Amino acid sequence: MPFIQAIEQFKSVSIVGMAKNTGKTTCLNYAISRLTQRGRKIGLTSVGVDGEERDILYDIPKPRIVLNDGMVFITSEKDYEQREFPSEILSVSERLTPLGCLITARAKGAGRVVLSGPSDSVWLQEMITSMQRFDIEHTLVDGALSRMSLASPAVTDAMILCTGAACSMQLSTLIDKTKFRCKLIDLELADSSQKELFFPLQSGVWAWEQEWKKIGESVFTLENESDGFLENLQVVYVSGAVTNRFLMTLSSKKSHNIELIVRDFTKLFIEPSTYDKFVRRGGRIKVLQKAKLIGVCSNPISPEGGRLDPQMLKERLTEALGVPVYNLVNG
Repeated sequence: MPFIQAIEQFKSVSIVGMAKNTGKTTCLNYAISRLTQRGRKIGLTSVGVDGEERDILYDIPKPRIVLNDGMVFITSEKDYEQREFPSEILSVSERLTPLGCLITARAKGAGRVVLSGPSDSVWLQEMITSMQRFDIEHTLVDGALSRMSLASPAVTDAMILCTGAACSMQLSTLIDKTKFRCKLIDLELADSSQKELFFPLQSGVWAWEQEWKKIGESVFTLENESDGFLENLQVVYVSGAVTNRFLMTLSSKKSHNIELIVRDFTKLFIEPSTYDKFVRRGGRIKVLQKAKLIGVCSNPISPEGGRLDPQMLKERLTEALGVPVYNLVNG
């Protein structure tokens, strides 16, 4: 399915970069331009701050986020004052961010803007829902570095993953990193009984040996446990983050075929080698909510000046991932 038609299937889509400078803003601007041409009514916001003139890490110019007339956008009052176009304020949040209240406004012309949206996923979801009051068909959410939680299935209906030479100039390494991320996004969905049991549990680590037992408040209290940590585990549910060290701890247990359940893929902060070891011992990971990955955008250009062959990058990613891959940087 063509890129824009894929986006049009969903009310909200998050655009997430695997690293800084993977072409996320280019992807966003392309989507804005094409959706506008097709007469779609678009809303836009961000988790964190995006749209700055220069990259803070590399001190190089960044593509700016460009809005068109009629678009609804959410940003902080500080960045709202710096917009480059007239607009109409639609609402002002009661909650504050470090940059002030959140302003929801409608653009009355085209121009550039810095986006600084809700600071957590729950608030983000509330703001996406609020867009419906303003007759918005599609809300695009621009992510911030290391904030994959914005792509949680609890927040947006679908996601686009941006990858590229900024992750690695070694093509094989880049492919492996992207493939592993897609593997986590596509983890098996827990069955209905597991979702009913675990979803209400907002905190703690729970385990089944012969009965359900809360074994800790978080994985950080269990990472280095040897004595007293259940040895005959069958199922473990973690409400929060799962670290690489915790997964290594599970792999070291006497019991095999451990089933680890998490809320969604954004809770997993693990390395491929640790995941592979866990799976080789019969373990598997399930999620209570599954993200809908509708495509991967590839950027062959590195911020350090290197460049991969764009067609080869696209072909290799397509072969490895099994999902649509788009090269928007080079058409």
